[in-house]
Amino acid sequence: MKSYLQGICGMENNKLVSIITPAYNAARFVEETIRSAQSQSYPHWEMLIVDDCSKDDTCAVIERLAADDARIRLIRHEKNGGAAVARETALKAASGRYIAFLDSDDVWLPEKLTRQLAFMESTAAPLSYTSFRRISENGDSCGEPIAIPLSLTYRQLLGNTAIATSTAIIDREKTGPFAITHTYYDDFALWLTVLKRGLVAHGLREDLMRYRVVNQSLSRNKSKSAMKVWRAYRDLEKLGVLASSWYFVNYAWNASRKYRNL
Repeated sequence: MKSYLQGICGMENNKLVSIITPAYNAARFVEETIRSAQSQSYPHWEMLIVDDCSKDDTCAVIERLAADDARIRLIRHEKNGGAAVARETALKAASGRYIAFLDSDDVWLPEKLTRQLAFMESTAAPLSYTSFRRISENGDSCGEPIAIPLSLTYRQLLGNTAIATSTAIIDREKTGPFAITHTYYDDFALWLTVLKRGLVAHGLREDLMRYRVVNQSLSRNKSKSAMKVWRAYRDLEKLGVLASSWYFVNYAWNASRKYRNL
């Protein structure tokens, strides 16, 4: 495996996908998440898993799998900082041209990277996202594939919830450098940062990810999530009250359609 890593860090660097995975008390699900990366038909990837001071056996699970696969790297935080800080740590360590996001309780289908990278090449997409299905905590199917728009500009994304974190891939060659904002919706803030440069995100209407609906997940608190979106408009994007209200109405409408089957 060492010779393989030497290869992807050299001549294959232009094809390398860096998978960013923040993990906190993820022992129940993280093995399935890692296995879904290992099952990819596209082999040129590294997986940077940042443990954010888990109190369970998350690190033990990751270390066991990493021992047999040098593409998997565990990074430990000395202090809990939250998902945004964990993603930032992983991003700083990433070597790939492509930055993919895979949360520690979600699962990729085997053709995810192959299909999405081919799509990005054909569309010259700087940022892409895909359709997906929800699964419950025990892995049961929870509905039909989530519909997504074919493309999103900065202004369109302000009023939309279409980009699920674990479906997104960014091409750093096309976007230039970027950083993770330390905020509740750091993923949403990142997509906005990229698209604000005049770029357009492209949606691949193929079901390639499973989003696990965990009962205690912060994202399940819809009122709190809505308030954080409003703060993103006002504090991060510096939008006025009228503009924020307009985008928020669109966000709420799209969110209600997205979650109508939950």
